[in-house]
Amino acid sequence: MPNPTRRDLGTGLAALALALAGGTPPAAGAEAPPPAHDMTEMPASWMGREQIAMLVYPGFTALDLVGPHYMLTSLMGATTHVVARSRDPVVSDTGLTLVPSATFAEVPADLDILFVPGGTSGTLAAMRDPATMDFLAGRGRSARFVTSVCTGSLLLGAAGLLDGYEATSHWMTRSLLPIFGAKPVDRRVVRDRNRITGAGVTAGVDFGLAMVADLRDRLYAESVQLLAEYAPDPPYRSGSPDTAPPLARKLLEDMLAGFLQRAEETGRAAFAARRPG
Repeated sequence: MPNPTRRDLGTGLAALALALAGGTPPAAGAEAPPPAHDMTEMPASWMGREQIAMLVYPGFTALDLVGPHYMLTSLMGATTHVVARSRDPVVSDTGLTLVPSATFAEVPADLDILFVPGGTSGTLAAMRDPATMDFLAGRGRSARFVTSVCTGSLLLGAAGLLDGYEATSHWMTRSLLPIFGAKPVDRRVVRDRNRITGAGVTAGVDFGLAMVADLRDRLYAESVQLLAEYAPDPPYRSGSPDTAPPLARKLLEDMLAGFLQRAEETGRAAFAARRPG
């Protein structure tokens, strides 16, 4: 589907405004309004033709998808597909429901960006779903960039797409990456050739913004960041296991111990089935 539009950033960035902003398209047969700004100074590099597929599956973590989706749909000229097994509504792990715009069969064969969000039990179920894993493995072999946020990297790994690559994941699951042949790296965004992975949940905003800069330029990305008013100033310093209170970390580690064991077992089985050779 064509990228959604957003209101502009001002006359100095009129070209970017067209990419980010706008409103409802005119009705059939209606005359389109004239452009609000002079577009003649638009850098040619700001217009792209990327095909982007963002996977959704039952139980995915909504913010893993929504943050990157905001950033990637700001790429002027790009087309973003929210893709699933069918066009039936998909319910996230918090109950937020999305309607896919394309099925696995409908997504272009050659993608510029393949993106996978994470989750918990929903992610493990996706690992056990042959259709989902076939889609990831197939599109991942030809995509220009293979990407994920949070435990989405476990899905990439299970599909055989991280073998021999540096990658990251949510801090709780980063240690599982070696079972897929990946080298875990403790950074918000990790790039290794055409594999780009983000850490847990909110790192998806950093991941998406970094992709915007890579695919356009710094000014474009800075303007998108300003439009989003992305200037993190959290009330607590508990967003990392290195700065969180020990009690908070222990609470989560105890709570998710069973999930980590199931994730390792499921991941090993899925990767063994996909491992080349």
